[in-house]
Amino acid sequence: MTVFLPRTAVLTGGLAVAAALALSACGAAPDDKSTTADGKSAATATSAADFGGLDALVKAAKKEGTLHAIALPRDWANYGALIDGFKKKYGITIEVENPDGSSQDEINAVTSRKGQDRAPDVLDLGSSFALSAAQQGLLAPYKVTAFADIPGGQKDAQGRWFNDYGGYISIGCDAKKVKECPKTFKDLLKPEYKGQVALNGNPTKSGSAFGGVYAASLAGGGSFDDIQPGLDFFAKLKKNGNYTPVESTPATVEKGETPISIDWDYLNAGYADEFKSKGVDWTVTVPTDGKFSQYYSQAINKGAPHPAAARLWQEYLYSAEGQNLWLGGYARPALMTAMQTAGTLDKTAAAKLPAVSGTPSFPTEAQQAKAKTVLAQGWGKAVSG
Repeated sequence: MTVFLPRTAVLTGGLAVAAALALSACGAAPDDKSTTADGKSAATATSAADFGGLDALVKAAKKEGTLHAIALPRDWANYGALIDGFKKKYGITIEVENPDGSSQDEINAVTSRKGQDRAPDVLDLGSSFALSAAQQGLLAPYKVTAFADIPGGQKDAQGRWFNDYGGYISIGCDAKKVKECPKTFKDLLKPEYKGQVALNGNPTKSGSAFGGVYAASLAGGGSFDDIQPGLDFFAKLKKNGNYTPVESTPATVEKGETPISIDWDYLNAGYADEFKSKGVDWTVTVPTDGKFSQYYSQAINKGAPHPAAARLWQEYLYSAEGQNLWLGGYARPALMTAMQTAGTLDKTAAAKLPAVSGTPSFPTEAQQAKAKTVLAQGWGKAVSG
């Protein structure tokens, strides 16, 4: 079964706000730069048309001049190209804080900096984090111009969040260090992979790691209603010595610390390109016994200090240019089907995506909440010792 979650299913945990996120207040925003001559405020605009049109939004965003983002690594789904493209097109500087942060770090920054001009303007969240943030009243309703083309199950009806890009859980492997790379979750249990199998983070905090556990559950007979087989799998992987608690990153791969990494296919595929010049033969396989896919979601902080730039950033991401840049990073954009119909999809980039088959399906909010609870209670026990 191919499983597609609405954006990430990163888990909502009661995490403490990191000290690095605690900044003193520097003043509240927005100011008059975000208001038109006739009194329309970008902070309350629910669409470009509501603000007077895209040209008016561009003008206001340029006056603000800056966009605050958080947890956007340049090598994640081609975000480097998106950041550079937005700056080149509009002359607006994007400041990215804590690029390797988690979805929970993003939420922490919003809540701890409420009313401050260093609060993040925009968020890229796992689906369960987006749902939670919307329920907490942290997100601004805004419908991008292409909102109607985003599939119904992949957006909040009010526009508080909407899916942006997705991918499948895959197994990345350094073929020069691993004699025979694993192709399935069952393979990962083989004794020859002792101390080599890693996740990209902790599944109670990280969307990619959560996806890895859910995929393992599906491979072991689990379902959207039952993630326990995934916990059992990693407990077994830990017990036989194959699981390593080292968080997989490009740096750990290069050092040989994580020669096998369970991660999104777009990240593993991007690493394969990056590693070629460094002598690493990184192979990527979507395991047939645990096909699991998720989307991440875009959202605007309700208290964004640069509300016009925040909304313009969303318009850029959901333009054909922005969507194709995600596609160029091996991620499947939310508007992919609509762009295929319109003839605006980058066919060359689409042809390079890792091969998968089947019709994606989605878990309910209740199923995601149940999975989060099970993981929060059982992950530490599964991999301890």
